[in-house]
Amino acid sequence: MNDEIKYISRCLQLAQLAGGHVSPNPMVGAVLVCDNTVIGEGFHQHFGEDHAEPNAINSVKDPELLKRATLYVSLEPCSYYGKTPPCADLIVSKKIPRVVIGTLDPNPKVAGKGVEILRRAGVEVIVGVLEDECRELNKRFFIFQEQKRPYVLIKWAQTQDGFIDRIRTDASEPPLLISNNITKLLTHKMRSENQAILVGANTVLLDNPSLTVRNWSGKSPVRIAIDRQGRIPATFNLLDGSIPTIVFTEKEQVNRHRVEFVKINFDADCLKTILHEIFLRNIHSVLIEGGASILNSFIEAGLWDEANIEVSPQQISVGVKAPVLLLQPVSHTIFEGHDWLYFKNKTE
Repeated sequence: MNDEIKYISRCLQLAQLAGGHVSPNPMVGAVLVCDNTVIGEGFHQHFGEDHAEPNAINSVKDPELLKRATLYVSLEPCSYYGKTPPCADLIVSKKIPRVVIGTLDPNPKVAGKGVEILRRAGVEVIVGVLEDECRELNKRFFIFQEQKRPYVLIKWAQTQDGFIDRIRTDASEPPLLISNNITKLLTHKMRSENQAILVGANTVLLDNPSLTVRNWSGKSPVRIAIDRQGRIPATFNLLDGSIPTIVFTEKEQVNRHRVEFVKINFDADCLKTILHEIFLRNIHSVLIEGGASILNSFIEAGLWDEANIEVSPQQISVGVKAPVLLLQPVSHTIFEGHDWLYFKNKTE
Protein backbone atom coordinates (compact mmCIF):
# COMPACT_ATOMS: atom_id res chain seq x y z
CA MET A 1 0.00 0.00 0.00
CA ASN A 2 2.87 2.40 0.69
CA ASP A 3 4.08 2.01 -2.89
CA GLU A 4 0.55 2.58 -4.18
CA ILE A 5 0.26 5.80 -2.19
CA LYS A 6 3.72 6.93 -3.31
CA TYR A 7 3.02 6.42 -7.00
CA ILE A 8 -0.52 7.83 -6.97
CA SER A 9 0.95 10.88 -5.17
CA ARG A 10 3.37 11.18 -8.07
CA CYS A 11 0.42 10.92 -10.49
CA LEU A 12 -1.21 13.86 -8.73
CA GLN A 13 2.00 15.89 -8.97
CA LEU A 14 2.19 15.23 -12.70
CA ALA A 15 -1.50 15.99 -13.24
CA GLN A 16 -1.17 19.43 -11.68
CA LEU A 17 1.35 20.44 -14.33
CA ALA A 18 -1.59 20.81 -16.73
CA GLY A 19 -3.51 23.30 -14.57
CA GLY A 20 -5.36 25.75 -16.81
CA HIS A 21 -4.68 23.81 -20.02
CA VAL A 22 -7.01 20.78 -20.15
CA SER A 23 -10.48 21.99 -19.14
CA PRO A 24 -13.20 20.89 -19.55
CA ASN A 25 -11.25 17.64 -19.27
CA PRO A 26 -9.89 16.60 -15.86
CA MET A 27 -6.21 16.78 -14.92
CA VAL A 28 -4.71 13.29 -14.90
CA GLY A 29 -1.25 11.85 -14.25
CA ALA A 30 0.11 8.34 -14.88
CA VAL A 31 3.20 6.42 -13.78
CA LEU A 32 4.49 3.03 -15.01
CA VAL A 33 6.56 0.90 -12.61
CA CYS A 34 8.41 -2.35 -13.29
CA ASP A 35 10.53 -4.16 -10.69
CA ASN A 36 10.20 -1.21 -8.29
CA THR A 37 11.60 1.14 -10.93
CA VAL A 38 9.71 3.94 -12.68
CA ILE A 39 9.93 3.22 -16.41
CA GLY A 40 7.51 5.85 -17.70
CA GLU A 41 5.50 8.91 -16.73
CA GLY A 42 2.95 11.11 -18.42
CA PHE A 43 0.09 13.52 -17.90
CA HIS A 44 -2.76 14.96 -19.94
CA GLN A 45 -1.12 18.15 -21.19
CA HIS A 46 -3.67 19.96 -23.38
CA PHE A 47 -7.36 19.55 -24.16
CA GLY A 48 -7.86 17.41 -27.27
CA GLU A 49 -4.41 15.82 -27.05
CA ASP A 50 -3.31 12.41 -25.73
CA HIS A 51 -4.36 11.48 -22.23
CA ALA A 52 -1.99 10.63 -19.40
CA GLU A 53 -1.91 6.87 -20.07
CA PRO A 54 -0.66 6.96 -23.69
CA ASN A 55 1.84 9.67 -22.78
CA ALA A 56 3.23 7.45 -20.02
CA ILE A 57 3.24 4.36 -22.23
CA ASN A 58 4.97 6.18 -25.09
CA SER A 59 7.69 7.38 -22.71
CA VAL A 60 8.81 3.81 -21.94
CA LYS A 61 12.08 3.01 -23.71
CA ASP A 62 11.67 -0.79 -23.63
CA PRO A 63 8.03 -1.69 -24.48
CA GLU A 64 8.63 -5.31 -23.41
CA LEU A 65 8.72 -4.11 -19.80
CA LEU A 66 5.04 -3.11 -20.07
CA LYS A 67 4.07 -6.80 -19.86
CA ARG A 68 5.43 -6.89 -16.29
CA ALA A 69 4.55 -3.34 -15.24
CA THR A 70 1.98 -1.72 -13.01
CA LEU A 71 0.24 1.38 -14.32
CA TYR A 72 -0.69 3.95 -11.68
CA VAL A 73 -3.20 6.58 -12.77
CA SER A 74 -5.08 9.22 -10.77
CA LEU A 75 -8.39 8.83 -12.65
CA GLU A 76 -10.09 5.80 -14.21
CA PRO A 77 -8.93 5.24 -17.81
CA CYS A 78 -11.54 6.33 -20.34
CA SER A 79 -13.62 3.74 -22.18
CA TYR A 80 -15.01 5.64 -25.19
CA TYR A 81 -13.88 7.42 -28.30
CA GLY A 82 -13.75 11.19 -27.78
CA LYS A 83 -10.96 13.43 -29.00
CA THR A 84 -8.69 10.39 -28.55
CA PRO A 85 -9.16 6.57 -28.54
CA PRO A 86 -10.14 4.75 -25.31
CA CYS A 87 -7.23 4.48 -22.88
CA ALA A 88 -8.62 1.24 -21.40
CA ASP A 89 -8.31 -0.47 -24.79
CA LEU A 90 -4.74 0.79 -25.16
CA ILE A 91 -3.77 -0.63 -21.75
CA VAL A 92 -5.21 -4.02 -22.72
CA SER A 93 -3.45 -4.00 -26.10
CA LYS A 94 -0.10 -3.33 -24.40
CA LYS A 95 -0.69 -6.32 -22.07
CA ILE A 96 -0.11 -4.28 -18.90
CA PRO A 97 -1.08 -6.79 -16.17
CA ARG A 98 -1.90 -4.49 -13.25
CA VAL A 99 -3.52 -1.06 -12.90
CA VAL A 100 -3.91 1.04 -9.73
CA ILE A 101 -6.48 3.86 -9.97
CA GLY A 102 -6.96 6.82 -7.67
CA THR A 103 -10.68 7.25 -8.26
CA LEU A 104 -13.42 6.28 -10.68
CA ASP A 105 -14.45 8.73 -13.39
CA PRO A 106 -17.87 10.29 -12.59
CA ASN A 107 -18.61 10.94 -16.27
CA PRO A 108 -21.55 8.63 -17.17
CA LYS A 109 -19.72 7.71 -20.38
CA VAL A 110 -17.03 6.07 -18.22
CA ALA A 111 -18.21 5.56 -14.59
CA GLY A 112 -16.74 2.11 -14.06
CA LYS A 113 -16.75 1.03 -17.71
CA GLY A 114 -12.99 1.56 -18.00
CA VAL A 115 -12.40 -0.72 -15.02
CA GLU A 116 -14.82 -3.27 -16.48
CA ILE A 117 -12.89 -3.39 -19.79
CA LEU A 118 -9.64 -3.97 -17.91
CA ARG A 119 -10.98 -6.69 -15.61
CA ARG A 120 -12.67 -8.53 -18.47
CA ALA A 121 -9.29 -8.67 -20.16
CA GLY A 122 -7.74 -10.24 -17.07
CA VAL A 123 -6.02 -7.09 -15.78
CA GLU A 124 -5.69 -6.84 -11.98
CA VAL A 125 -7.32 -3.53 -10.99
CA ILE A 126 -7.17 -1.71 -7.66
CA VAL A 127 -9.37 1.38 -7.17
CA GLY A 128 -9.52 4.02 -4.43
CA VAL A 129 -5.94 4.93 -3.57
CA LEU A 130 -5.80 8.54 -2.28
CA GLU A 131 -9.35 8.89 -3.56
CA ASP A 132 -10.14 12.09 -1.62
CA GLU A 133 -7.01 13.78 -2.97
CA CYS A 134 -7.80 12.67 -6.51
CA ARG A 135 -11.34 14.05 -6.25
CA GLU A 136 -10.08 17.32 -4.77
CA LEU A 137 -7.68 17.81 -7.67
CA ASN A 138 -10.58 17.67 -10.12
CA LYS A 139 -13.28 19.11 -7.87
CA ARG A 140 -14.67 21.20 -10.74
CA PHE A 141 -15.05 18.13 -12.93
CA PHE A 142 -16.67 16.07 -10.16
CA ILE A 143 -19.21 18.76 -9.20
CA PHE A 144 -20.10 19.25 -12.86
CA GLN A 145 -20.64 15.55 -13.47
CA GLU A 146 -22.34 14.67 -10.18
CA GLN A 147 -24.43 17.78 -9.46
CA LYS A 148 -25.02 18.91 -13.06
CA ARG A 149 -23.82 22.44 -12.45
CA PRO A 150 -20.56 24.36 -12.69
CA TYR A 151 -18.24 24.59 -9.71
CA VAL A 152 -18.73 28.11 -8.27
CA LEU A 153 -15.85 30.15 -6.84
CA ILE A 154 -16.38 33.60 -5.36
CA LYS A 155 -13.58 36.10 -4.91
CA TRP A 156 -13.10 39.67 -3.79
CA ALA A 157 -10.51 42.01 -2.30
CA GLN A 158 -11.41 44.30 0.57
CA THR A 159 -9.87 46.84 2.91
CA GLN A 160 -9.22 46.03 6.55
CA ASP A 161 -12.34 47.99 7.52
CA GLY A 162 -14.56 46.02 5.12
CA PHE A 163 -14.93 47.91 1.83
CA ILE A 164 -14.32 46.67 -1.73
CA ASP A 165 -14.28 50.10 -3.38
CA ARG A 166 -14.89 53.76 -2.87
CA ILE A 167 -18.25 55.17 -3.94
CA ARG A 168 -18.12 55.78 -7.71
CA THR A 169 -20.66 56.65 -10.40
CA ASP A 170 -19.03 55.67 -13.70
CA ALA A 171 -15.90 54.27 -15.39
CA SER A 172 -14.22 57.68 -15.52
CA GLU A 173 -13.37 57.31 -11.83
CA PRO A 174 -10.63 54.72 -11.21
CA PRO A 175 -11.39 51.88 -8.80
CA LEU A 176 -9.73 51.65 -5.42
CA LEU A 177 -6.44 49.76 -5.73
CA ILE A 178 -6.48 47.04 -3.08
CA SER A 179 -4.39 44.13 -4.40
CA ASN A 180 -0.61 44.02 -4.35
CA ASN A 181 1.63 42.57 -7.06
CA ILE A 182 1.52 39.04 -5.68
CA THR A 183 -2.23 38.89 -5.15
CA LYS A 184 -2.78 40.30 -8.65
CA LEU A 185 -0.83 37.32 -9.96
CA LEU A 186 -2.94 34.96 -7.85
CA THR A 187 -6.14 36.50 -9.25
CA HIS A 188 -5.00 35.94 -12.83
CA LYS A 189 -3.88 32.41 -11.92
CA MET A 190 -7.43 31.75 -10.69
CA ARG A 191 -8.84 33.11 -13.94
CA SER A 192 -6.64 30.75 -15.94
CA GLU A 193 -7.79 27.77 -13.85
CA ASN A 194 -11.50 28.33 -14.42
CA GLN A 195 -13.54 28.11 -17.58
CA ALA A 196 -15.65 31.20 -17.00
CA ILE A 197 -15.63 34.46 -15.08
CA LEU A 198 -18.85 36.22 -14.06
CA VAL A 199 -19.61 39.81 -13.08
CA GLY A 200 -22.67 42.01 -12.77
CA ALA A 201 -23.58 44.95 -14.98
CA ASN A 202 -22.61 47.51 -12.32
CA THR A 203 -19.05 46.17 -12.23
CA VAL A 204 -18.83 46.39 -16.02
CA LEU A 205 -20.21 49.95 -16.08
CA LEU A 206 -17.87 51.14 -13.32
CA ASP A 207 -14.67 49.34 -14.39
CA ASN A 208 -15.06 48.54 -18.12
CA PRO A 209 -12.98 45.39 -17.46
CA SER A 210 -11.52 43.03 -20.04
CA LEU A 211 -11.68 40.03 -17.63
CA THR A 212 -8.77 38.30 -19.40
CA VAL A 213 -5.68 36.45 -18.19
CA ARG A 214 -2.74 38.82 -18.47
CA ASN A 215 -0.42 38.25 -15.51
CA TRP A 216 -0.30 34.46 -15.73
CA SER A 217 0.14 31.75 -18.35
CA GLY A 218 -3.11 30.18 -19.49
CA LYS A 219 -6.29 30.58 -21.46
CA SER A 220 -8.66 33.46 -20.75
CA PRO A 221 -12.03 32.28 -19.39
CA VAL A 222 -15.37 32.73 -21.08
CA ARG A 223 -16.72 36.09 -19.93
CA ILE A 224 -20.21 36.16 -18.40
CA ALA A 225 -22.21 39.22 -17.39
CA ILE A 226 -25.60 39.55 -15.74
CA ASP A 227 -27.15 42.59 -17.43
CA ARG A 228 -30.86 42.44 -16.77
CA GLN A 229 -31.72 45.81 -18.36
CA GLY A 230 -29.22 45.68 -21.22
CA ARG A 231 -27.21 48.64 -19.89
CA ILE A 232 -23.71 47.64 -21.06
CA PRO A 233 -22.67 49.82 -24.04
CA ALA A 234 -21.64 48.00 -27.22
CA THR A 235 -18.32 49.87 -27.14
CA PHE A 236 -17.24 48.36 -23.80
CA ASN A 237 -14.42 45.79 -23.59
CA LEU A 238 -16.74 42.99 -22.53
CA LEU A 239 -18.58 43.08 -25.86
CA ASP A 240 -15.56 43.47 -28.14
CA GLY A 241 -15.67 39.87 -29.37
CA SER A 242 -12.06 39.15 -28.41
CA ILE A 243 -13.14 36.40 -25.97
CA PRO A 244 -16.32 34.26 -26.07
CA THR A 245 -18.86 36.13 -23.95
CA ILE A 246 -22.32 35.35 -22.56
CA VAL A 247 -24.71 38.05 -21.35
CA PHE A 248 -27.79 37.10 -19.33
CA THR A 249 -30.58 39.61 -19.82
CA GLU A 250 -34.35 40.01 -19.95
CA LYS A 251 -34.11 42.18 -23.10
CA GLU A 252 -34.25 40.83 -26.64
CA GLN A 253 -30.81 41.39 -28.13
CA VAL A 254 -29.16 40.14 -31.30
CA ASN A 255 -26.07 38.00 -30.89
CA ARG A 256 -22.87 39.37 -32.33
CA HIS A 257 -19.40 37.97 -33.01
CA ARG A 258 -18.48 35.75 -30.03
CA VAL A 259 -21.13 37.42 -27.87
CA GLU A 260 -24.25 35.43 -26.96
CA PHE A 261 -27.24 37.15 -25.34
CA VAL A 262 -29.32 34.73 -23.29
CA LYS A 263 -32.80 35.91 -22.33
CA ILE A 264 -33.94 34.54 -18.97
CA ASN A 265 -36.67 35.15 -16.44
CA PHE A 266 -35.25 37.13 -13.51
CA ASP A 267 -37.39 35.48 -10.88
CA ALA A 268 -36.45 34.05 -7.48
CA ASP A 269 -34.58 31.16 -9.13
CA CYS A 270 -32.66 33.21 -11.68
CA LEU A 271 -29.25 32.27 -10.24
CA LYS A 272 -30.07 28.56 -10.58
CA THR A 273 -31.28 29.27 -14.11
CA ILE A 274 -27.99 31.00 -14.90
CA LEU A 275 -25.94 28.12 -13.50
CA HIS A 276 -28.03 25.64 -15.49
CA GLU A 277 -27.48 27.60 -18.70
CA ILE A 278 -23.73 27.63 -17.95
CA PHE A 279 -23.86 23.85 -17.37
CA LEU A 280 -25.63 23.32 -20.70
CA ARG A 281 -22.69 25.06 -22.41
CA ASN A 282 -20.26 22.49 -20.94
CA ILE A 283 -18.60 25.06 -18.68
CA HIS A 284 -17.34 23.23 -15.60
CA SER A 285 -16.39 26.18 -13.37
CA VAL A 286 -17.22 29.85 -12.95
CA LEU A 287 -15.26 32.44 -10.98
CA ILE A 288 -17.48 35.24 -9.65
CA GLU A 289 -15.50 38.46 -9.23
CA GLY A 290 -18.20 40.97 -8.47
CA GLY A 291 -19.68 43.26 -7.66
CA ALA A 292 -20.98 43.28 -4.14
CA SER A 293 -24.61 42.75 -5.14
CA ILE A 294 -23.87 39.69 -7.31
CA LEU A 295 -21.53 38.21 -4.69
CA ASN A 296 -24.11 38.70 -1.94
CA SER A 297 -26.79 37.07 -4.09
CA PHE A 298 -24.76 33.90 -4.55
CA ILE A 299 -23.75 33.84 -0.88
CA GLU A 300 -27.34 34.29 0.34
CA ALA A 301 -28.54 31.53 -2.00
CA GLY A 302 -25.75 29.21 -0.83
CA LEU A 303 -24.72 28.74 -4.46
CA TRP A 304 -20.96 28.65 -4.05
CA ASP A 305 -18.30 26.02 -3.42
CA GLU A 306 -15.24 28.01 -2.40
CA ALA A 307 -14.29 31.58 -1.64
CA ASN A 308 -11.03 33.51 -1.75
CA ILE A 309 -10.94 36.83 0.08
CA GLU A 310 -8.02 39.23 0.09
CA VAL A 311 -7.82 41.70 2.98
CA SER A 312 -5.42 44.63 2.63
CA PRO A 313 -4.18 46.81 5.52
CA GLN A 314 -5.93 49.85 4.03
CA GLN A 315 -8.75 51.67 5.79
CA ILE A 316 -11.02 54.07 3.91
CA SER A 317 -13.90 54.53 6.41
CA VAL A 318 -16.54 55.03 3.68
CA GLY A 319 -17.22 53.01 0.52
CA VAL A 320 -18.94 49.97 -0.96
CA LYS A 321 -19.43 47.38 1.76
CA ALA A 322 -17.76 44.02 1.19
CA PRO A 323 -19.82 40.83 1.42
CA VAL A 324 -19.58 38.88 4.66
CA LEU A 325 -19.04 35.14 5.12
CA LEU A 326 -20.03 33.82 8.53
CA LEU A 327 -17.53 30.98 8.36
CA GLN A 328 -14.04 30.27 9.59
CA PRO A 329 -11.44 30.12 6.81
CA VAL A 330 -9.94 26.76 5.90
CA SER A 331 -6.59 28.42 5.35
CA HIS A 332 -4.97 31.81 5.89
CA THR A 333 -1.88 32.99 4.00
CA ILE A 334 -0.13 36.38 4.09
CA PHE A 335 1.36 37.94 0.95
CA GLU A 336 3.35 41.11 1.62
CA GLY A 337 1.02 42.19 4.42
CA HIS A 338 -2.19 41.17 2.64
CA ASP A 339 -4.29 38.37 4.14
CA TRP A 340 -5.49 35.72 1.69
CA LEU A 341 -8.38 33.74 3.20
CA TYR A 342 -9.71 30.52 1.70
CA PHE A 343 -13.18 29.18 2.55
CA LYS A 344 -15.17 26.10 1.55
CA ASN A 345 -18.94 25.99 1.64
CA LYS A 346 -20.09 23.63 4.37
CA THR A 347 -22.97 22.43 2.20
CA GLU A 348 -20.58 21.24 -0.53
